[in-house]
Amino acid sequence: MNNHKAIAFFSGFPDRRFTDEIAERLEKELPVRRCIVFITACPVDYQQNDEDSAGMHRMFEEYGIGFERFCVVDARMEHADAQKRAREADCFFLMGGGVCAEQMQLMRDKGIYDIVRDGPAMVLGVSAGSMNMGKTTVDIWESLVPYEGLGFADITMIGHFSYDDTERLRLMKAVSMERPVCAMEDESAIFITDGRVDIIGIIHRIDKGEVGLFTAEEVKF
Repeated sequence: MNNHKAIAFFSGFPDRRFTDEIAERLEKELPVRRCIVFITACPVDYQQNDEDSAGMHRMFEEYGIGFERFCVVDARMEHADAQKRAREADCFFLMGGGVCAEQMQLMRDKGIYDIVRDGPAMVLGVSAGSMNMGKTTVDIWESLVPYEGLGFADITMIGHFSYDDTERLRLMKAVSMERPVCAMEDESAIFITDGRVDIIGIIHRIDKGEVGLFTAEEVKF
């Protein structure tokens, strides 16, 4: 695996815009913006994929950091085309809104899993996509049984943390009985570049049901 590439974990952006701090960091990390490839977690929801990828690209455009071109990989894209686009990508964005395992399977089915994991392009993830970027993924709405993620960092990330979302919090605590959970609030981020970890916003650490503060020092590789 390429341990020197830049990556970023996001939980979510309810207002459909980056925070100023996150946008500033993205501009720094992405000096070349020719092609961004979005990878869906909903492989057969084509209309939604088109709308969501266009909307997510507008988040970059709002800050003047749009790409020359973008596309979304889903079930309708031919294998050869997916691999060609993946090799041309300056950035991958693993989307949310669907099932984590389906996104992982899609990358394998299209032959781009190794390109995403090992290639030089920056990898961003939000919600389900971000959960797949850790060493261990647990999709709490599908199963509490973990599976191997892309492994960019030795964390188990679960997004959209809120004390008001009692059912999500209950499931996060259940997962934490077996492994610590990196519980990200929306509009937070973890950026990793050349082994340096920077945290933006509020992120919690849940271990054995106890909620504390997640720090950069807890990200292992």
